[in-house]
Amino acid sequence: MSKQLLKGSEAIALTAVKAGVDAYFGYPITPQNEIPEYLSKYLPEAGKVFVQAESEIAAINMVYGAAGAGKRAMTSSSSVGIALKQECISYLCGSEIPCLIVSVMRGGPGLGGIQPSQSDYYQATRGGGNGDYHVIVFAPESIQETIQYIQEGLDISDIYRNPVMILIDGLIAQMMESVDLDIPVKKRILPKKDWATIGTAYHSGKNVLTSLALNPYILEKHNLELQAKYDKVKRNEVAYEMINMEHPDYVIVAYGSVARIARSAIVMLKEVGINVGMIRPISVWPFPKEAFNKIPATCRGILVAEMSLGQMVDDVEIANKGRFPVAFYGRTGGIVIEPEEIRDAIENFKKWVRI
Repeated sequence: MSKQLLKGSEAIALTAVKAGVDAYFGYPITPQNEIPEYLSKYLPEAGKVFVQAESEIAAINMVYGAAGAGKRAMTSSSSVGIALKQECISYLCGSEIPCLIVSVMRGGPGLGGIQPSQSDYYQATRGGGNGDYHVIVFAPESIQETIQYIQEGLDISDIYRNPVMILIDGLIAQMMESVDLDIPVKKRILPKKDWATIGTAYHSGKNVLTSLALNPYILEKHNLELQAKYDKVKRNEVAYEMINMEHPDYVIVAYGSVARIARSAIVMLKEVGINVGMIRPISVWPFPKEAFNKIPATCRGILVAEMSLGQMVDDVEIANKGRFPVAFYGRTGGIVIEPEEIRDAIENFKKWVRI
């Protein structure tokens, strides 16, 4: 094992190749352009496929075709690009086709800006496509953790035959950190892809991958089977971190880049005699509701910190079940929260309590 200094985008590209991605399909959009740029070099060198499609819509439909043929397929985009992919993401879920999607969030709505943001939480965890479906979503806080969940995400996608999204923001994609590409990840037994459209020489019968079911009883049965799969994901794939949660005066809930910033705020607050813990969701769908049952009675309130106007805060309030007051502090438009702002929000907690 050896560490090297890598930009987030390059680390994502190198990890995708290492994890066995057969094909990448994408379209340029800031602030994730370096991901396809690096993959355009690394994938062909590994004998794999890179295609810059004519649009985001074309790219995600190419993923459908390649993944449906049993290949490990991947795409990446940012905010408005992910929005354009939503229809086919619903198709992928409905047809039970695995793939990996990297979403690098920037400020919105609309075209917005190119600065980092967390205002696509709803987009990732609720989905902009139609029907009863879910994408499995992991939100790492560092480049090293992003590397881990790209590898695990590809395996999880294959196991559940469902798209997995890695949700990061422009900070993680654009920063440089010392990382180890060889740290082992959890070993999983992967199922055979006998459902794939790779020709009848490889399996008996005819494989058809479609999300179309005109008979409502057949469609209901299919949706119930999907729901049973999502329930299994909720049992097996929830991930979170508990930080300084023995006897906290307050608890911060933050994910991704903001969780890193909150760590500094916790140190600042300790210096003035306020003991603060943190729940850091890593899987944001499924959301780690169980973590909130472990909050000690010493807690006087929960502060949700996001680079948005408040999206994850809804999941926190559901998980909290009314036990503690919930406050929210956020910045939007691509402005990154400073540790001092989170410190001040805790010190003036009542000011930010949700109505």
